[in-house]
Amino acid sequence: MASGLPSNPLKKINLVRIAHVYYKHDHDKIAAAKQFYDDFGFVIAAEIGNKTYYRGYGTEPFVAVLEEADVTEFGGAAFAVESEEDLVYASKALPKEAKATEVYELKDVPGGGKAVTFYDPVDGFPFHLVFGQTHVERRDPGLPTLKVNYPTEKHRGVNEFQRFKKRPAPVHKLGHFGMCVTDFAKTYAFYSSYFNFHPSELVYNDEGVDKTVFFRLDRGTELVDHHCFFFFEGPKMHVHHSSFETHDFDTQVLGHDWLREKGYTNCWGVGRHIMGSQIFDYWFDPSKFILEHYVDGDLLDMNEPTHRTKAAPGNLHVWGPEVPDTFLQ
Repeated sequence: MASGLPSNPLKKINLVRIAHVYYKHDHDKIAAAKQFYDDFGFVIAAEIGNKTYYRGYGTEPFVAVLEEADVTEFGGAAFAVESEEDLVYASKALPKEAKATEVYELKDVPGGGKAVTFYDPVDGFPFHLVFGQTHVERRDPGLPTLKVNYPTEKHRGVNEFQRFKKRPAPVHKLGHFGMCVTDFAKTYAFYSSYFNFHPSELVYNDEGVDKTVFFRLDRGTELVDHHCFFFFEGPKMHVHHSSFETHDFDTQVLGHDWLREKGYTNCWGVGRHIMGSQIFDYWFDPSKFILEHYVDGDLLDMNEPTHRTKAAPGNLHVWGPEVPDTFLQ
């Protein structure tokens, strides 16, 4: 059993929310990646140099960044911290293996602010901390809050209709990202010791050893998403997917059909997860990164205990297509 919650004398770096992710695409794929982001439901916030910043209709200044680069690779996720003191502390207190930068200004970036970048001390992938970004005004996605008619409860008025138009599923916010790591126990110890990550779910193998964690943020009685960061152990480090919330189930399936009709490759979905409860829909972008639309995820506070579950394909979803081999890699 990996983990539990280690005894931790360290002051923790207080994370408030997940903010954005970075993806690098080589010169041959960047144009196709930008078209995919349009069809996925992102909106361009700014184009600066070789980076395109994308926002959702929520209040984050951006939620994803596409960078034209010589190599295709994941550029890391960013979390907002509670204070500038947390940034300074992170730059000084993280272990030397993390190679944390000094605090730096986010110049020429939507929302501005300050940041620290460090590198996962086990597998070396980048991780970013930000503070002081200016939020933007929430946009109206032009989607109704549906009145649903049930067999014995009719919420829609007489002569009122449900009518939809084909369109991409607009992104609201970034919900979570996940990694395959090469040493679960060491990775778990690092993130649970230095940050206010708390395990919502631990998944163990046949020997009873934890090999997957779904982390939420410990924000006391504040409601937070069931998970904002997950990782599992595998033979080679790589990003698994990033997940973006959209409006509701109809919007999600309209987006599914939009992407299917545009000729993109579905990874898995539509279906309903068990851990986290969200309805999922996973797609490959032109560089084979996986991006997810999700709706209807669980919200938890610190009154909810950690759950442990044995790994099995049937524990991943309650309805939807069978889990494809490409998803479990």
